Amino acid sequence: MRPGPRNLITDVPGLRVGNAQDAQIRTGATVMLGDVPFTAGVHVMGGAPGTRETDLLAPDKTVEQVDALVLSGGSAFGLDAASGVADGLRAMGRGFAVGDIRVPIVPGAILFDLLNGGAKDWAENPYKALGAEALGNAAVGFHIGSFGAGTGASTATLKGGLGSASVVLPSGAVVGALVAVNALGSAIVGEGPHFWAAPFEIGEEFGGFGPAPRYDAAALPLTKLSQHANTTIGIVATDATLTQAQCTRLATAAHDGFARALVPSHTPMDGDLIFAASTGARAMGDPIAETLLLGHAAATAMARAIARAIYAASPAPGDVLPSWQAQFG
Repeated sequence: MRPGPRNLITDVPGLRVGNAQDAQIRTGATVMLGDVPFTAGVHVMGGAPGTRETDLLAPDKTVEQVDALVLSGGSAFGLDAASGVADGLRAMGRGFAVGDIRVPIVPGAILFDLLNGGAKDWAENPYKALGAEALGNAAVGFHIGSFGAGTGASTATLKGGLGSASVVLPSGAVVGALVAVNALGSAIVGEGPHFWAAPFEIGEEFGGFGPAPRYDAAALPLTKLSQHANTTIGIVATDATLTQAQCTRLATAAHDGFARALVPSHTPMDGDLIFAASTGARAMGDPIAETLLLGHAAATAMARAIARAIYAASPAPGDVLPSWQAQFG
């Protein structure tokens, strides 16, 4: 398997991603938009999620397709980013048709970045405007690292960030991952610089350091438990044709990527969540075998995207934690 030409989730044809961020608040929002509505599912494995419109993604619900997915900082305040996206989509004439009214379907998830040193004394919730700006910035090319929903993110020892990666399967199907890494645990082994995701790296996409020469697997991992300020949220997407139930299974499989790249993961104080999306552009010849490969590809792409988020994060004045580049670059 090889990455797509951009090594971004937008290697899946028909998808665009937009970021918006505020350097003073140290936060941001990210939106993934389809050229047309796409099928979506979700799976939550963390103990402290913050979500909008995820119930309708269950396989037994009526609405099977959505217009966009939103990842945002800001804890519960950040859920309003999806409102800005919904307003923008409605202005475009996008949304679920109810008579002559269009209702954009925009599920979202948030991470906690309220204790990162940014100015949080706003008079008006800024996230609706950030969501609208992110929608306006949606394109096939976008920045990773300290952008969008990853702007104010952190891990146990380093700045977090926004990451993405992709893979092209032998069938020609494309799988991509997008993730905002704000984990209670760590993406690096011990004091670094090696990444837990190193066995899945393609080329030198996050430095090419390879696996750590040694580590104590039984040691208590480093965490930021005292801050109660966590959650890694992501999206996996493919152009393979999947049902809503199959998207849910894809999201479930992709959580293996969290466990491969973050130690610990899926803790009671994380809200770890993954959306899955299918544009439906490519029919599957062997659904059973291909869904297995899609799940494997989603997990490995997610692990790589997490490491790429940390590797690409950039230092900024007043950082509470160092970036990987400042520490090891």
